[in-house]
Amino acid sequence: MKQIDLTLTISPSIPNFPGSPKPQFIPWSTLKEDGYNLELLFLSSHTGTHLDAPYHFEKNGAKIHQISLDRLVGNGILIKIKKGKNQVITKNDLISFERKNGNIPKYSSIIFHTEWQKNLNNDHYFINNPGLSESAAKYLVSKEINLVGIDSPSIDLGINRTFIVHKILAKNNILIVENLTNLNKI
Repeated sequence: MKQIDLTLTISPSIPNFPGSPKPQFIPWSTLKEDGYNLELLFLSSHTGTHLDAPYHFEKNGAKIHQISLDRLVGNGILIKIKKGKNQVITKNDLISFERKNGNIPKYSSIIFHTEWQKNLNNDHYFINNPGLSESAAKYLVSKEINLVGIDSPSIDLGINRTFIVHKILAKNNILIVENLTNLNKI
């Protein structure tokens, strides 16, 4: 089986959320002075491809270090559904997918390939991205899924500042992975 890296490379030039700090690689130790090279890495926890733990939007939700690695390894369901600026993935999109492919099993990890990642270097990438509708999020909760991933910077629409989808998923202990890349290679 060929491995495919689904993460963005962290670099000083990686696009990031407006208002978030750019990643910095700060020299700390050098071969010449210390016998080894060491850098400090300064970045937001939402730089590049990242996992949102339930704690991100749920006061008593699990934090990153409390999530079992078992939840991050396993089979996933890739849903290819092209979406453009501020277009939602709806409950009907999910029902249509199930009619063609069978029911989404309990504890599944669902990955949405919207093709939004091609806009990574555009100014509108972080503010006009596609995301899930509230009804789609509630439908996935009813399916008792494990994780939702997407190739956009947020599971919520870029224009949505209430983060309703994040809150629905976090409240139900569903993990979120955002900013996935290379989904076209699967």
